[in-house]
Amino acid sequence: MADLHILREHALGLAKARRIAFEWAEQVEKDFGMECSYEEGRTADLVHFKRSGVQGELHVTKDKFELGARLGFLLGAFKGRIESEIVAMLDALLPHAHAHAHAPAHTHAHAHPDKKAKAKPATKKAGGAKK
Repeated sequence: MADLHILREHALGLAKARRIAFEWAEQVEKDFGMECSYEEGRTADLVHFKRSGVQGELHVTKDKFELGARLGFLLGAFKGRIESEIVAMLDALLPHAHAHAHAPAHTHAHAHPDKKAKAKPATKKAGGAKK
């Protein structure tokens, strides 16, 4: 298995970051067949995403997006390409992303189970209604 860890800092505040994260969730559902759920919290949001061979979370705060994903054995062979596509998607959605980006994206060999959003249990289906 291969793990991805991508960090993007921003200065958007939570409301704008939330809109971008929701848009990202809709885009990965459409483009990659992901199943996404969105948990909105008071100070942070959490997007859970999964499909066969991949599962992960996008942690959204007022000043950063932090994505962690675990790739299954078969998709692990395409880790570099998958990471590049995720980074390109986030950077395209973030205004002036290159000014706040940590390039290249941070990749770690282990998961970060301690990175949990302090979100309220208000779960929404990302592909459904717009905000």
